[in-house]
Amino acid sequence: MTRPIGIADLADLVVPSAPALSPDGTQVAYVARRHDLETDLTSTSIRITSTSGATATRALTHGTKDDAPAWSPDGTMLAFTRDGQLWLLPSAGGDAVQVTDLPLGAGVPVWSPDSTQIAFVAPVDAAAADGEDDAARARRATAPIVAETIGYQFDGLGFVRDVRMQLHVADVGDHTVRQVTRLAENVLSAAWSPDGQTLAFAAKAAGGSEFDYAAAVHLVPALGGEPRIVAFQHGYAGTVAFAGERLVVVGHAGQMRGHARLYAVDPHTGAATELAADLDRNVMPGAPAYPGALPAATGAGEVLFAVRDRGCTHLYAVPPAGGPSRLVLGRDGQVISGLSVTGSLAVTVCSTPTSFGEVALVDVTTGAATILTDHGTALAGREIVERVPREFAISDGSRVQGWLMRAAWANGATPLLLDIHGGPHNAWNGAADEVHLYHHELVAAGWTVLVLNPRGSDGYGEAFFDALHGGWGTADAQDFLEPIDQLVADGLVDPGKLAVTGYSYGGFMTCYLTATDKRFAAAVPGGIVSDLTSLAGTSDLAHLLSTLEVGAVPWSDRDALAAMSPYTFVDQVQTPTLVLHGADDVRCPIGQAQQWHYALRQRGVPTRLVLYPGASHIFPVAGLPSHRIDYGRRLIDWVTRHVAGTAPTVTHPQSSA
Repeated sequence: MTRPIGIADLADLVVPSAPALSPDGTQVAYVARRHDLETDLTSTSIRITSTSGATATRALTHGTKDDAPAWSPDGTMLAFTRDGQLWLLPSAGGDAVQVTDLPLGAGVPVWSPDSTQIAFVAPVDAAAADGEDDAARARRATAPIVAETIGYQFDGLGFVRDVRMQLHVADVGDHTVRQVTRLAENVLSAAWSPDGQTLAFAAKAAGGSEFDYAAAVHLVPALGGEPRIVAFQHGYAGTVAFAGERLVVVGHAGQMRGHARLYAVDPHTGAATELAADLDRNVMPGAPAYPGALPAATGAGEVLFAVRDRGCTHLYAVPPAGGPSRLVLGRDGQVISGLSVTGSLAVTVCSTPTSFGEVALVDVTTGAATILTDHGTALAGREIVERVPREFAISDGSRVQGWLMRAAWANGATPLLLDIHGGPHNAWNGAADEVHLYHHELVAAGWTVLVLNPRGSDGYGEAFFDALHGGWGTADAQDFLEPIDQLVADGLVDPGKLAVTGYSYGGFMTCYLTATDKRFAAAVPGGIVSDLTSLAGTSDLAHLLSTLEVGAVPWSDRDALAAMSPYTFVDQVQTPTLVLHGADDVRCPIGQAQQWHYALRQRGVPTRLVLYPGASHIFPVAGLPSHRIDYGRRLIDWVTRHVAGTAPTVTHPQSSA
């Protein structure tokens, strides 16, 4: 007997990430993430499994905040982070040993080739005095924040004051830690040269404009010294790694607009060569809600990397000197994230239409994949409704890919929820995901759910990716409305029972559509942008959004911003609207939600504002379990009440409204 999976099943999900293949290719360590509803915490621990499949997975660590496993090149130790500090665990058995005790924690470990040192990036407070005690630190925390530059805040961190990410190295033998860089800018990533004498990293060039989103490739002696720029001085290097004697960089050779690309860089001359130039696809190094993998070299010298293809993330290989790329792993509905390589073997996490993710072993030569874990068994008896792909023709000649979720027993025209992705350069795909469990509950209640990849979405070529520049809302509205018209014409959807929701850019479009179209009976925008003029001076990425996405700043093109801003047309909104927003969101600041709710309230439109205390912009992906569950339940309650005219029985955790 099965039942549809639902929002509360978040508690039973175990999702793997960060797989690390041992140097001998026999074992995989990875992070297992689960959600404890009683403690309202998301816990991460490290598990281990054999690549032979002969043994079941077992717990390797028993902490609740263990992450980022990395094998030493000699295979004798596993480094990982626990509660934000660096730890070591002997692979032969024994207790884990803490290596660092830094005031603000340590980042992802990167082993030196000889297994004697570990490089990592860690936050450093330049204003802190040596030996500062807790009382002095607390006094500084309440001191006035004085900002001359625009980089004084960042989503998830709040006001960063004088804290910057710097490169460090820890000695494995005596656990001493030395700070290698002391820059005014943040260090983004680090890698060891094959001889262990040099560290490569990405950071903005000294003296660069705060209004340029740039990151150059630097080299610095591992023992310390003055860093020097070798490449991308006027571009953006997002990640840096060594593949043999050459550097591999994911980024942009110039302005950070359009696709990120893969480059090979000569560390001596700085000459950069684009790899995989035959692929008109965005290279994906991986980030929360943006699955991908850091590039890695195989034993044969090929470079493995991930790209977005029609919404999915797939694994490709390319010769180190350039040439035709080849697909290693990927098909419709398959999404890979994380990558670790030993010789001709690789491990990654693969999700599919019926799996939220399992660790897979991949033969790089043949592309054959073997699933090593079975975390999906925890959901036995729960039915995962698959997204069914469908393409829609738009009247201007464009084609938009989408997916429908609909119960097999559904007959005739049903209520519809249109769910709009964020970004705007993110993308839906056919794989199961843990963020949108509310889709399954609505389908079980007889709804149809529609998700679309309109222009601006990733995975359809750079021209499609960049087609939204300077045209938020004005360029893509028909990509949402015309597919709905087609579903109505097909008799699948009731035109009188339409609801729309979305998060981040999806929240923006939800507001824009309800301000410019009267068809929706309910709306639930989350993490919203409502006014592009006020966003230009308040978001932590305000200048990037203004120049590289929206294409205008308030004092140079007020009319363009007004045409794209939902707030310009808020007096036209009639749709009952539930606004959901993180109270500590500085990517799409809280004022964006407040002014939308205020205007609707003043005009008598049914509306409710729900703020989640302490929540940053990415809380639907990485926030408290109670917040994530509450988000989905409130959404279902609102659209059901205003579209179908009845309210389901819903229990809101910590409900205050």
